[in-house]
Amino acid sequence: MARVVSLTLFLLSWLLLFSYAASKKAPATSARKEDIPYIKCQVCEKIAHQIHQQVEKKEAQISPKKVSELEIIEIVENVCNLKKQEADWILQIDIVEKGDKLELVEQGVEGHCNSKCKTIERACQEVVGFADTDVGEFFYKKRPTINELVNYLCHDLSEACSVKTPPVPKDRIPGEPFVPKPSKDAEMEKILRSMQDMPGAPNMKMYSRDDLMNNNFGGDDADEDEDDDEEEDSFSSNLGKVFKNKEKPKDLKEKILEGVADKSKQVKKHIDKASQKIKKWWRGFKKPAKKAPSKSSKSSKNEL
Repeated sequence: MARVVSLTLFLLSWLLLFSYAASKKAPATSARKEDIPYIKCQVCEKIAHQIHQQVEKKEAQISPKKVSELEIIEIVENVCNLKKQEADWILQIDIVEKGDKLELVEQGVEGHCNSKCKTIERACQEVVGFADTDVGEFFYKKRPTINELVNYLCHDLSEACSVKTPPVPKDRIPGEPFVPKPSKDAEMEKILRSMQDMPGAPNMKMYSRDDLMNNNFGGDDADEDEDDDEEEDSFSSNLGKVFKNKEKPKDLKEKILEGVADKSKQVKKHIDKASQKIKKWWRGFKKPAKKAPSKSSKSSKNEL
């Protein structure tokens, strides 16, 4: 049964992959640490607003219950981690240079994560640091307003806004422009981030066209059933070959769907096997035992 679950998750990951596979892999970027002092206070204020909004949203979902202290701490822990859905807000912000200042400007849509996105994440992590438990405890006990939370986090705890923000150097090199993500890509990535805490799901990810062409699907763990491993490897390999062939988008789509259909048949086969085993066991369990002949019947036979 565990094998069936893993195969189902594998199939689901390919279905999520489908609409994203043709896009190119984004270039690796890193945070611009030199920009952090110019945005640290603004980032801190954004963090306070996000924590307050996300706690209120969670309480509305579980009403009339209240959010526990551990749940609040979890929100604070994840609010600066781009791999978690609590940090989705970072993807909607652009860093804009205005005069001798850098300003965080909300775009209303998610953008591709470049050096600006990584810089905001890094500044966020520097603000929160190891104080997630302190912030969670403060929020749980005090139930502060947004202004009270900003004052505690940005002045008392981290001092991110206690120091005057320095002017931006005139020779600063501008960052990349904000590029919005296609809505389908943004939605798919949200789904995968929301599945990170599901059992067996953290290893699920989306692959770029380059990954598929090079059969770069990551290392596979050893498995008890070698035949099933061969089927999975064959499916991955065949899908990679599809992307190597320069064909029309329509033909490419049809071949991917065929590959998904084949994998679906394999999953169904494993489910049918498991079902047959359960039925066989159940028939043996339900089969009535033969009754021993009674003494009266034995005596009647002797009389005859």
